[in-house]
Amino acid sequence: MLKRIALMTLAGIFLTTLAFATPTEDVKKTVDEVVRIVSDKDLKKNIPKRRLALKKTISIIFDYGEMAKRSLGKHWNPRTPDEKIQFTELFATLLENSYADKIESYNNEKIVYIKDSLDGDYSEVKSKVVTAKRDEFTLDYRLIKKNGKWMVYDVVIEGVSLVSNYRSQFNRIITANGYPALVNKLQNKSNELKAP
Repeated sequence: MLKRIALMTLAGIFLTTLAFATPTEDVKKTVDEVVRIVSDKDLKKNIPKRRLALKKTISIIFDYGEMAKRSLGKHWNPRTPDEKIQFTELFATLLENSYADKIESYNNEKIVYIKDSLDGDYSEVKSKVVTAKRDEFTLDYRLIKKNGKWMVYDVVIEGVSLVSNYRSQFNRIITANGYPALVNKLQNKSNELKAP
């Protein structure tokens, strides 16, 4: 399970796209950069610096606003502008910290890019991760083109959508205890993940 979660991390890391670059090229470029960071011997000795480098790479390509909106689902529109900003920031912190935490267990898995499909301003990149024991896990990256850049808005791991998974969790919390309870949980989780 931990290995699968670690592999999920690779899915969420991207870099800014170059003009005319394909979504697959952008995904590969970002994953290569993440692998470089976690494999860097000097950075292994400096965990805060490595975390910062990973977070910077993640934040460049994640469309946190789109992901936050989709993860909150029907509960997004009733939020005030300030609540939307606060939720997006909490959601971004949660993803950055949890991904940085999990990606550090990367252990030379091989990433194979299968294909990408385009539908206007949307794209899906299909890939798989092959472990040293030849176990395979599918990773599908869903991207949206904004201002000429491909940005990730969802990741599908072994057929399970990250955004849908969060949406189900968030909906349960809001339905049972209200929106403030969700904000409180996210704040606590973010503080927990920030702890050394």
